[in-house]
Amino acid sequence: MKMYQVDAFSHELFKGNPAAVLLLDEWLEDALMQNTALENNLSETSFAKRIDDLNYEIRWFSPVKEVQFCGYGTLATSFIIFRNFPHISSLTFHVKDIGQFFVEKLSNEKISLNFPVQIPQKLEQPPELLIEALNSEILEVYENPQAYIVIYRDTDCILNEIPNFNLIKALGGKRVAITALNDHKHENLKDYDIVSRYFTPSMGVDEDPVTGSLHTSLIPLWATKTGRNEIIAYQASSRGGVLYCRLLDNDRVEIKGTCRLYMEAVLNLNDLKYK
Repeated sequence: MKMYQVDAFSHELFKGNPAAVLLLDEWLEDALMQNTALENNLSETSFAKRIDDLNYEIRWFSPVKEVQFCGYGTLATSFIIFRNFPHISSLTFHVKDIGQFFVEKLSNEKISLNFPVQIPQKLEQPPELLIEALNSEILEVYENPQAYIVIYRDTDCILNEIPNFNLIKALGGKRVAITALNDHKHENLKDYDIVSRYFTPSMGVDEDPVTGSLHTSLIPLWATKTGRNEIIAYQASSRGGVLYCRLLDNDRVEIKGTCRLYMEAVLNLNDLKYK
């Protein structure tokens, strides 16, 4: 069985978020998919089951559990499908409990992902554990189904944050995003409108390098605050990644990105037995 490793939301290797991708004709046993993700030890391993040439089901596994929604894994999977089947220029992923993701191959190496938004709700009283886990002054806190979203004052607060991962892990499985408008004090970040980071120790990875699903909440949030529907976002992990975003009608958001193929591998799974 062939597996690919892709650096997603990056135009160069060793940046962005590394995702493993497996294309399937039938689902593997859940235990086998989970163990494969654990063996890979990446933020996510994506499994896509073909329905027909233009339609797939997709699932994602972190090293410790299956996740509901992974944007960068969807981007990496789309990249592999378009690479393997160059006559295809559009796809639809069918996702349990979320709906349909619409994907298009663009002419400039970018891939366009059309996702439903997740509108975050403002919290008047954030959990004390969240406040204790972070070091910078908190301006506002929002919440979506997966995460707390914390607004910081400026870019330096984002770049300099060293959170207490043990306290974040104790937040009942919730992940923590920090975000700020880019103040353009850093020359290497001058092209971006917002900056964020995403702490995910409950998923088996302390900091997720680049996160498409997070931006389905960040973009409607910052669009409301700035009045701008088009936003270039930078996720300021050690690897870094760029997301070209646009808020659409009908509670949808477009997120565009590029990928690079790092590895093709053959998995030796023939002797495994799962019940």
